[in-house]
Amino acid sequence: MEMESSSKKEMNSSSSCSWLVCCTNFQTKFRSSKSSSPPPESPENGYGAGELKTAPPQTKPGGWKAMPFGMLTITLVAWIPRLHPPQCDVQLHQCAGPTKSQFGVLAMGLGFLSIGSAGIRPCSLPFGVDQFDANSEEGRKGINSFFNWYYTSFTVVLIIALTLVVYIQDSVSWTWGFGIPTALMLFSIVLFFVGMRLYVYVQPEGSVFSGIAQVLVASYKKRKLDLPDREDVDGVYYDPLLNGTSVKKLPLTNQFRFFNKAALIINGEVLPDGSNSTPWRLCSIQQIEETKCLFKIFPIWASGIICFTAMAQQGTFTTSQASKMDRHIGPHFKIPIGSLSVISFVTIGIWLPFYDRVLVPSLRKITRVEGGITLLQRMGIGIVFSILSMIIAGLVERMRRASAISHGRPDGMAPITVFWLAPQLMMMGFAEAFNIIGQIEFYNKEFPENMSSVANSLFSCTMAGASYVSALLVNVVHKTTGRKGHPDWLTKDINAGRVENLYFLIAGLGFLNLGYFFWVSRSYQYKSKYRIDDDEKNGFDVELNVVKH
Repeated sequence: MEMESSSKKEMNSSSSCSWLVCCTNFQTKFRSSKSSSPPPESPENGYGAGELKTAPPQTKPGGWKAMPFGMLTITLVAWIPRLHPPQCDVQLHQCAGPTKSQFGVLAMGLGFLSIGSAGIRPCSLPFGVDQFDANSEEGRKGINSFFNWYYTSFTVVLIIALTLVVYIQDSVSWTWGFGIPTALMLFSIVLFFVGMRLYVYVQPEGSVFSGIAQVLVASYKKRKLDLPDREDVDGVYYDPLLNGTSVKKLPLTNQFRFFNKAALIINGEVLPDGSNSTPWRLCSIQQIEETKCLFKIFPIWASGIICFTAMAQQGTFTTSQASKMDRHIGPHFKIPIGSLSVISFVTIGIWLPFYDRVLVPSLRKITRVEGGITLLQRMGIGIVFSILSMIIAGLVERMRRASAISHGRPDGMAPITVFWLAPQLMMMGFAEAFNIIGQIEFYNKEFPENMSSVANSLFSCTMAGASYVSALLVNVVHKTTGRKGHPDWLTKDINAGRVENLYFLIAGLGFLNLGYFFWVSRSYQYKSKYRIDDDEKNGFDVELNVVKH
C-alpha cells in the first residue's frame, strides 16, 4: 500500500526519471545492499574469518537479533498510521508521499533485514555442510544432495511467501501480511536453539586473510629468486605438516607459479624445530595454494554477474508486463502480480528432486563424475537458460505490446492471458536451478575449508554486483534511448516503450558472457588435495585426489 502510494506520486511528478526506472533502481539497489553487506564475522566488522566455519549461523551477533528486529519494524510501519503515508485518493488519482521520518523508519527496518541476512545466509550453508562427514563416501554424497535440498526447501518457502502471504497482504491487511512472517521468524529462532545440543561443531582454524597477505608480501620480496625446475619439494619449499586429526592438504601446483617463490627456503628462515621464523618472508605451500584458489575462482565469479543481471531484470519488468495482461482464472479469481514468480519456483521445486534422485545417479554411471556433471558444466547450462529466458521474454513482450496497441483499449490492456509469461519464468527457474546451486556448491568445494563462509559471501556479492549492474543498465538505457520525439524504452507507459529491446540487449550481453565463461573455464583446474588422517596406531594414510576440468 505504501509502496503503491509512493509509486503513484512518482507517476504524477515531473522528474526526469520515469516511475518504472525509479522503482527498478530502488528495488535493485536494496537487493544489492542486502547482498553486499559483509557477514558479522567478516574482517569489515572486526571478527576473524576463521570463526565463519564453526559457529551456528544464528548464534552470531547481528543474525538472529537483527532479522526479527527488522521484521518487527516493517510490521509496525504497516500497523501504526503515523509510520506510513495516508491512503491514496482514488477519485483524484493523488497520493501523499512519506515524510522523512516515515521513510527513515522504513529504511531502518530494511537496514536491519540486510544485517540479519548478511549474518545468517553466509553461515547457514557451511554450518549445514559441517553436519556431514566429508571423509566418507556416504558423507560426500550427502553433501551433494544437501545443496539441492537446501535450495528446494528455500524455494518451497518462497512459493508460500508469494502465494499465501501475498494473498493475505492483498485481501486481509498488510499488518497481518508482515506479522505472520515475523512470528514465524521468532519461532524459527526458538526452534534453532532447541537443537543446539545435536549440532556438530568444527573447531576454528584461524583467519586465512593474514595468510593471503603474507603470501603476497613474501612472493614480492622473493621476486628475484629463480624457481627450481624439478618437482621434488623436499628441502626446497616450506611444507610443514598441518595440525589436526583430519586435515586436507593442498599439493603445490604450477598455476600462478610466481606465488611459489613465497615458499622457497632461504638460510635461517626455518628454525631447528621446523617452525617458521619469518612468516612475512616464508609461507607454507598450504598458504600459497589457498591464495591461488582465490585468484582462480575470481574469473569464474565474475561470469555470474551478467547471469544474475538477467534474473534481476526478469523479476522487475515481468510485473510491468503482467499489469497489462489478463490475469483472471475463471470469472472470480485474479492472479496477484506478485505471485507470478511462483512459476519459476515451482519449476525449481519440481526439477531439483528429479535432478537429484533420478538424473544425477544416471549421469554418474555415464560420466563417472560424483555430481553427474562437473560444477562448471552445471553453471554453464544455467547461463544458457538465462539467455533463452531473455530471448523468450523479448518475443512475448513484442507480441503483448502489439496486441495492446492493435486493440487500443483505454486502460492499455492486452487481451491475452498472463500465462504467456510462463515460458520465460520457467526458463529462469532452470537457470537458477543450474547456475545458482552450481555456484553455491562450486564455491563451497573449491574454496579453502576455513573460508567456507567467505565462499557463501562471494555468492551474495555476485547478487549485489548484478543488482548494481542492473540499475546502471536501466539508467543508461533510460538516458540514451527515446530521441527524435519517441519515448525511451523504459517509459512509464509500457505500451509506448520498448522493454523487449532491453531483454534482447541483456540476451546479447549473456552471449558475450557465455563465451567468456567458456574461455575461463577451459583453463580451470579443480582443487587437488592430499587427505592426511593422523592416527597414532596406524600412522599416516595419504590419499592423492587430483581432479582436473
